[in-house]
Amino acid sequence: MSPACFALCFLSFLLCIFPNIFFSSALHLPLTQFHTTPSRDPYQTLNHLVSSSLRRAHHLKNPRPTATKAGRATPATSTPLFSHSYGGYSISLSFGTPPQTLPFVMDTGSDIVWFPCTHRYLCKNCSFSSSSPSKNDIPSFIPKQSSSSRIIGCKNPKCSWIHHTNRTQCGDECENSPVPQNCTQSCPPYIIFYGSGTTGGIALSENLNLGGDKTVRDFLVGCSVFSSRQPAGIAGFGRGLPSLPSQLKLDKFSYCLISHRFDDSASSSALILDSNSDLDKKTSGLTYTPFLQNPIAHEAFKVYYYIGLRKISVGGRRVKVPYKYLSPGEEGNGGAIVDSGTTFSFMARQIFEPVAAEFVKQVKNYSRAREVENLTGLRPCYDVKGRDNVEFPEMRLHLKGGAEVALPLENYFAAIDGGAACLTFVTDDGVGGQTGPAVILGNFQMQNYYLEYDLRNERLGFKQQLCI
Repeated sequence: MSPACFALCFLSFLLCIFPNIFFSSALHLPLTQFHTTPSRDPYQTLNHLVSSSLRRAHHLKNPRPTATKAGRATPATSTPLFSHSYGGYSISLSFGTPPQTLPFVMDTGSDIVWFPCTHRYLCKNCSFSSSSPSKNDIPSFIPKQSSSSRIIGCKNPKCSWIHHTNRTQCGDECENSPVPQNCTQSCPPYIIFYGSGTTGGIALSENLNLGGDKTVRDFLVGCSVFSSRQPAGIAGFGRGLPSLPSQLKLDKFSYCLISHRFDDSASSSALILDSNSDLDKKTSGLTYTPFLQNPIAHEAFKVYYYIGLRKISVGGRRVKVPYKYLSPGEEGNGGAIVDSGTTFSFMARQIFEPVAAEFVKQVKNYSRAREVENLTGLRPCYDVKGRDNVEFPEMRLHLKGGAEVALPLENYFAAIDGGAACLTFVTDDGVGGQTGPAVILGNFQMQNYYLEYDLRNERLGFKQQLCI
């Protein structure tokens, strides 16, 4: 059964059973890396990350709408950010009264916050450890144990947020009622489609506890009772109304992504949530590039953080790429986005092929590792067995405003056990047309970079630094 079919079937079941399911300064959060593949084979691991990056890219380029059936934070908070082996990063958030703490994948490419919910939570194909987990291995929020849990009503504006529509989500019995204010109908269940799977449930109003006496009341969060291929909840950090930054009314948020070498360890960096920053002040040491808006009104494209990619250079040579792919056009296609939920950066074929060809042209000291390319799905790969020092041409991303990202070698070539090194950008076959962003900058390329999302001034600040 396909994930979409599974989701729709389970949602129908959900509609029948859900009434019985329940009765200052900056905030620092730890950021952890999240991995789901249990494989220890390096080729299978890379192939898994390639496949998940491509599925993610396909979703971001061809988003499906959310399906339906029939306070402000105190200035600056920090939380640990951890890294995991399926290629993502997670934080812990506490919801409810008393608080229940759960892990969430931090995702700048989506805008809804949801957690696994109730004792009946069902997750299909959600293995994220070396052994297949039972349902008890995935921590769930229990609404019955929280005195602040409330189901969102169909006339609540936040119901429209989670369904990404300006219309109310009430049925005819409420819309045509002579006393509409007496409507007690709940917000319809949601289904959210991701590149890696789906999730579905009911919208809740809850308290988000940020530590100490910092509590955000009436926070919209999804109570998901089923998921497919989702090892944890997701904290959407995109530009939409239901996102965590939007609901907390943040001026900026920032994080530093620790190296993938620390996957699934206790090591973490910090995610900083700031709602009291100086209006126009730039952070010392950061280089900035402006955020762009996609010219079309596609709801999903509004969520993405577009940046202006002017050119790409390899070994000091400008790669010849049609500019129309580097900036979103009149139909909304093209351009580059920053996405913490993608592992290996994606490039449309019209960009990837010239970039890969430039590496092949300049790399003369190593032979191609064709078998490794077939096993991993990455290319080009090179045989570097027995080499103490490995050198590849420098890769730079030239951004609008004069900013440049000179990628460290380990951020665009991966060393593989057995003596091979592969370029860690991926592409698709281009079937179905070139819709959506043409470049998706994933977290692998942003390892050991400090990134600041200045929401008030609509700009991205960054600098290279050791995050741990």
